[in-house]
Amino acid sequence: MLHTLGLWLFIGLGGFIGGLARFWLTGWMARRLGQNFPWGTLSVNVSGALLIGMLSSLLVADTSIGISTPDQSDMRVLGLMIGLVGSYTTVSSFSLQTLVLIRQGKGWLAGINVLASVGLTLGAVWLGYWLTQLLFIG
Repeated sequence: MLHTLGLWLFIGLGGFIGGLARFWLTGWMARRLGQNFPWGTLSVNVSGALLIGMLSSLLVADTSIGISTPDQSDMRVLGLMIGLVGSYTTVSSFSLQTLVLIRQGKGWLAGINVLASVGLTLGAVWLGYWLTQLLFIG
């Protein structure tokens, strides 16, 4: 139980730091470059993908497992990759998993993952916006 509590606290601390970092960087980019394009979100997503790639290279012996099934006993992996980077950006997990597919010689699956992820998330955000407008705004 003590190990589990420590693990949760480590993930939570990473999440706290990652969330603050995302807030700071998106605001800084908006002030620097304006808000006509989501430069802040793009920079967070790209830097998060870079960071999770670096962390997986340093902390996960076999990146074929990706971020979805790290060793539950390794608080560094869970705290940094899931807590910190996961709260900083979710596209980092997507990027790592796509890279793993490419490295496994499954480029066609990586392509499907990219197309499906982008298409479905754009569709979901549109649907959520539309339903909210329809049901709550009028």
